[in-house]
Amino acid sequence: MGYNVKNENPGKTDNKKKRDYIMRYHSTRNNKLIMTSMEVIKQGLSPEGGLFVPDSIPKLDREELARLISADYRQRAQEILSLYLSDYSPQQLTYCIENAYSTARFSSSDIAPVTVLGEELHILELWHGPTCAFKDMALQILPYLMTTAIQSTGDQKEIVILTATSGDTGKAALEGFRDVPGTAILVFYPLEGVSPMQKLQMVTQEGSNTVVSAVKGNFDDAQTGVKRIFQDTHLAEQMEQRGFRFSSANSINWGRLVPQIVYYFSSYLDLAKQNRITLGQEINIVVPTGNFGNILAAWYAKEMGLPVNRLICASNDNKVLTDFIHTGIYDKRREFVQTISPSMDILVSSNLERLLYELGGRDDVQLRRLMEQLMEQGYYKIEGKALETLQSIMWGGYASVEETLASIRDTFHDTGYTLDPHTAVGKCVYDAYCRETGDNRATLLVSTASPFKFPGDVLHALQTYAADRSDLSRPFDAGHDAVQLLEQLAEVSGMPIPNPLQGLREKKIRHTSVCSREEMKEQVAGFVKKREMK
Repeated sequence: MGYNVKNENPGKTDNKKKRDYIMRYHSTRNNKLIMTSMEVIKQGLSPEGGLFVPDSIPKLDREELARLISADYRQRAQEILSLYLSDYSPQQLTYCIENAYSTARFSSSDIAPVTVLGEELHILELWHGPTCAFKDMALQILPYLMTTAIQSTGDQKEIVILTATSGDTGKAALEGFRDVPGTAILVFYPLEGVSPMQKLQMVTQEGSNTVVSAVKGNFDDAQTGVKRIFQDTHLAEQMEQRGFRFSSANSINWGRLVPQIVYYFSSYLDLAKQNRITLGQEINIVVPTGNFGNILAAWYAKEMGLPVNRLICASNDNKVLTDFIHTGIYDKRREFVQTISPSMDILVSSNLERLLYELGGRDDVQLRRLMEQLMEQGYYKIEGKALETLQSIMWGGYASVEETLASIRDTFHDTGYTLDPHTAVGKCVYDAYCRETGDNRATLLVSTASPFKFPGDVLHALQTYAADRSDLSRPFDAGHDAVQLLEQLAEVSGMPIPNPLQGLREKKIRHTSVCSREEMKEQVAGFVKKREMK
């Protein structure tokens, strides 16, 4: 099925001065369904399975960017979020932002600090939050946005958060919603598809409103299961009658995605403040991604006026996004590969739907056909102007496990900087991009997790950095104690163990449930029943 663009600039607006403008949202699969930001944050996913998008994309000009150079992260967040979350009062947004991005929650006062790695390469560290992964950047503020929306709209129902995770979202969501009044959260993770440290973080999660369950299968199985529950209208009606409402903490929820736009603006402004670039100078941004949400946030920033030349999409061996960018064919009919960058082990990238909708001129009928074809036949294709526009914005590449380990090793050897396996994928793809294009302009590499979340694989790379590359294909001894590996990595890397990861050995295992994809609905029903009895 072909997919051609109808409008070269869909959804853009020049309402940058109109702060009294109320931003509305509609579904990618039904653009007649109109809601406010509070409503879409509470709901998460549209009833027909679509994702909510803003009616227009606000713009920031150079003058407004210059004004924000001297601002801190919280002030920049206030400016960006106010453009999209216009039904929140300034006082409500300030409350959400100040509570989410406090120095008590983040180990860096910059919240999202930028580190210089090379003459033109800079690392945006997004892992200084309470779970040591970039998901904290959105999942620390989402509970405040959601509970504020509940209170403002007079909604008396308890919000039941259903989330599928490939590793980092689960812990970040659990920590963000732990014991938050009016909410409960159930996280599904692939049984063999997360790192030992990610699993340990989730199964020891505390909180009276939290439940974690493993799913037999991979992340796509878990994600598909959650989406099917959301689209079960009969179940939704039953939940409504019993005083519950489903929502999501995945980036399919606009409230998860919109805070991620902030750190792209903030990091650019930090580079300008540090005189690493001049204001208005275009940069490249490298994003290791599986579900496409993180790089989509960068796309929104670019559309808003952030000076970005090219978005570089980095994949691991599950290179469905790389192939799509190169060919226009999105094909999930391939072998699923379990890698050392598990948060990217994904074959169905949910957030790509939002970009497809924009590339296709916001044609909801055509978008529905593509999503139906993906579900029924396992692939779809875009062509013509839509593909041309995609390729002008994005460049795709991937790194194998061996290349990822080599990237960790070589970066440490050359610079002393320790990468986690996901950021290492990005570094490897960045190097390939420079070799192929000769484009060596200032670049921001998004670092999505602390290396201490994957101590075994990082240690393997660091301890063999002087060895032959062939040695890197040897798997690290999985028999090592995950907590003991933290201490070894601290010694080898010279980095301190992050506070959130200390003391994990002493924590009680609280969540041992395992189910099949077909049993996920039963798990949800049981969870809700227990909530009713409280």
